[in-house]
Amino acid sequence: MSTAHAQSINVEPTHGAQGDPLARVFAQYDLPVVRGEGVWLYTSDGRRVLDLYGGHAVAALGYGHPSWSKAVADQALNMNFQSNAVPMDVRLRAARKLVAFSKLPVKSVFFINSGAEANENALKMAFTLNPGRTEVIALEQSFHGRTAAAGALTWGAAKKWYGFPRTPFDVKFLPRRDASALAQITDKTAAVVVEPIQGVGGAFDLGADYLKALRKRCDETGAILIFDEVQCGFGRCGQPFAANLYGVLPDMITSAKALGNGFPCAALLMMEKAADAVKMDALGTTFGAGPMAAAAIEATIDAIEDEDLLANVRRVAAYIRSTCIVGPITGHQGAGFLTGLITKGPAKDMQKALLEKHNILAGTSGDPNILRLLPPFTLKEAEVDLLSAALKQLG
Repeated sequence: MSTAHAQSINVEPTHGAQGDPLARVFAQYDLPVVRGEGVWLYTSDGRRVLDLYGGHAVAALGYGHPSWSKAVADQALNMNFQSNAVPMDVRLRAARKLVAFSKLPVKSVFFINSGAEANENALKMAFTLNPGRTEVIALEQSFHGRTAAAGALTWGAAKKWYGFPRTPFDVKFLPRRDASALAQITDKTAAVVVEPIQGVGGAFDLGADYLKALRKRCDETGAILIFDEVQCGFGRCGQPFAANLYGVLPDMITSAKALGNGFPCAALLMMEKAADAVKMDALGTTFGAGPMAAAAIEATIDAIEDEDLLANVRRVAAYIRSTCIVGPITGHQGAGFLTGLITKGPAKDMQKALLEKHNILAGTSGDPNILRLLPPFTLKEAEVDLLSAALKQLG
């Protein structure tokens, strides 16, 4: 998983009973969840909690979605796993549906297991396309994962948790939305990796003008442009991807989280230039595109399209922005269901009060004054009203 849990939660780790063998590396909520239904979580101590955080932006369809659950269960009974050495229709259907869903000129899809892994493979392809180059550029406040290459491009990782003795390439971080800094992209730069809407960075949208300038500079220098849409993509911004929202086409897009509605999966979407560079054995995976993952992806796309959930995201996101700038909230940023509510005081205090007093689960971020909302795409206005009322009381 590529999300920085401790950054998002801002509470002390909860230790289990003596002898609990789980590695204590995640901070946890005091929220003993036992089941979910729609946008609601139910706990062992009898609480019903409105989930506006979606398991770190994963639960696109919420919990217990009938057609998704049936598709995954049926696939498990029919064929739970076969490797990529065996052709399977469900795998091909998932790829075709993802390409069609994207509404972008995607030529090739490589399925893997996680967002960090998708970013690792995108970087590998970028160096394949730009042999001899030694540098990758990312942005300040970025989060791209915890593996060797992806972690090297995550802002602050070197001081906090990176752990490796050296990065696999030279890394440079540029300030966000600063078009003048794009001159630092040169013929040494193999790739530029950006989240069009930063997640852990605080639901911070880079905007069309900046992304267009970035695309232009990459074209001038030959650098490969990678959109990390692990959190902001696959419908969360109200469009298939942020590339659609901003009208800027990268060379590659990485996708995960909402892609499988909770089943571990990810995808590297490649436009023509990158797709044409893929050779036999250039990329590999054991579990990527396993039949259950493929069935989960296919069922998630089907539900989004059949229920017109992108329109729901756009409508309800607008409703959040029009009704929730109340109490301790002074403004908003982000797009769609990657919304950052700007708080007067520390967002972690708002998060704690919402959960303890109102049974509403929201998130925080690397920005101490951003309350981050990442709800399921099925959220409705009546549930937003509960948030608005709670914020008024906290004011």
